Amino acid sequence: MASLSKAGAALSALREDLVGDVLVPGDPGYEEARAVFNATVDRRPAVIAQCADASDVVRAVRFGRDLDLHIAVRGGGHGVAGTALGDGALVVDLRRMHHVTVDPAAEAVRVEGGATMGRLDRATQPYGLATTGGRDSATGVGGYVLGGGTGWLDRAFGLAVDNLIAVELVTADAERVHASADENPELFWALHGGGGNFGVATALTLRLHELPEFSVVLLLFLPDAGPDVLRTFREIFRTGPDEVGGAVLYLTGPPARFTPPELVGAPLCAALLTYAGGEDELRKLAEPLLALPHEVELAGDMPYADAQSMLDRPAGLRNHWSAECLAGLPDEAVDAFCARADGMPVPTPTQHLLFPQGGAVAAGPHEYPVPCRDAPWAAHPLAIWPDPADDERAIGWVRDVRAGLRRWSTGAVYLNFIGDEGPERVRAGLGAGNTLRLAKVKRRYDPDNVFRFNHNIRPV
Repeated sequence: MASLSKAGAALSALREDLVGDVLVPGDPGYEEARAVFNATVDRRPAVIAQCADASDVVRAVRFGRDLDLHIAVRGGGHGVAGTALGDGALVVDLRRMHHVTVDPAAEAVRVEGGATMGRLDRATQPYGLATTGGRDSATGVGGYVLGGGTGWLDRAFGLAVDNLIAVELVTADAERVHASADENPELFWALHGGGGNFGVATALTLRLHELPEFSVVLLLFLPDAGPDVLRTFREIFRTGPDEVGGAVLYLTGPPARFTPPELVGAPLCAALLTYAGGEDELRKLAEPLLALPHEVELAGDMPYADAQSMLDRPAGLRNHWSAECLAGLPDEAVDAFCARADGMPVPTPTQHLLFPQGGAVAAGPHEYPVPCRDAPWAAHPLAIWPDPADDERAIGWVRDVRAGLRRWSTGAVYLNFIGDEGPERVRAGLGAGNTLRLAKVKRRYDPDNVFRFNHNIRPV
């Protein structure tokens, strides 16, 4: 650790050199700057560098290395583990770096490291183009993509990481590096699922796809209908086209215009179908679900960016998430999933979700370290609650969901869906065969494990 005099001089120099702002404990704005999506995370960084451009990131990383500080990277700050922060660490805060540049002729988009999914989707929508994005508009694009990236369009267009063309990175040595299939290809491979272990992603270039129409069907049922709903939903995906996506989820009736007053705050089961196409085609696919007795029906064409906001959850609440990738969905697994809804903490924004995969997810490039792509289904319990007194109950429910579904698990896990569940789960998320190769890349680009606030890969 540097001496106080050296640290003070270095901090003064950083304040002078950075185009953006530098915050330390006691500064105005520090408390707001250290707040993240998950209110269970309460960490106090030593320094927050609010970078304005890639040169600022270089300056900040060099400052951190000179003072022997560990470095956390903040994009959206949406990850449930709160890895955007570290006690006593330097936080490289990218939120001012949020520009999105669309190249419609090349069907590609360059996204700065602090942009959220909402900014990306709104920028590409006027061109009738889109790429696979997260299911919450506040999600940071950088962490989402580098962690794999599932979303409503993944069955049609593949995982977000399958659409990654290039990454601009600042390494632990404060060097700017470009990674693509032709330039630093081993690093580029590692960035397909290895997350923020290898540096600060200041910009990503992603492939876009034509999406002239997008439509949704959302049905709300009383919770007892859940098993029939899920079995019907399962059959749609057994024969349906890759353009259809969606989820079955249990939730608390939201205070929305479409929710009858008597159902606001009540436990409900929802079936959501999304479609890379028009409403008429989707209605035909949805006919078996529409035939089931339901309380609410919403169907129609919808701008994709609006659909991306449908499941947005409020920031500042307490969160605990996890996931299981399922090898199949037999009737026993359907019953087990639905039975776990009984223990949900309600009325809260908690959601108990089951996503279909397959399609372009399963057909995508298997050389990347994202083994969760082989699972046809993914269960995702998200406990979200306001009161610390309910911590044990909410966390216990998430663990119970995992335990109840484990017999059908592939053993893999989508790391963006989980918090800190230990090194074995990280290996499960990367694949046992990939872990050593990733550790060698880590040794080359971050041998001192400076970037450790993540699903960490330790250097060999």
